[in-house]
Amino acid sequence: MKNNLFRSFLLVIIFLLVGFFLISRPSKNFIPENIKYVKIAGQSIKVDLALTTTEQQKGLGGRNKLKENEGMLFVFDRLGEYYFWMKGMNFPIDIIWVGEDLRIVYIKKDARPELYLETYDPGRDAKYVLEVISGFSEKNNLKKGDMIEFTY
Repeated sequence: MKNNLFRSFLLVIIFLLVGFFLISRPSKNFIPENIKYVKIAGQSIKVDLALTTTEQQKGLGGRNKLKENEGMLFVFDRLGEYYFWMKGMNFPIDIIWVGEDLRIVYIKKDARPELYLETYDPGRDAKYVLEVISGFSEKNNLKKGDMIEFTY
């Protein structure tokens, strides 16, 4: 009886340790702060990260330009419907919402600074948002369902 009780106790401990290990492991979509590039449509985009609320609120606002191979990647803590606007922007951009599975869920092409009062949303949940120079999506034939990849 004592032996069975000890085995049961040991199994519970092992089960808890394995569970803790699985929960504490980062998911395959975990984005470390040192990410450098987003690979999309065969193109490698050098990205600045917007990880904090302050960085996300500022975004690309205040910048004067963005090169074709540059962008900003917004990384959110959880899946949600994230709205964007063009406050403080000086040039048009494409805004690409990406799901947890790294597939594009929505693209707003040619968001223009003069329409800064408009808000854009994907109408569905996303985990990441990529901002690139206007025309990138059209030039590279991006569409809903296309995959992206993070590289370092």
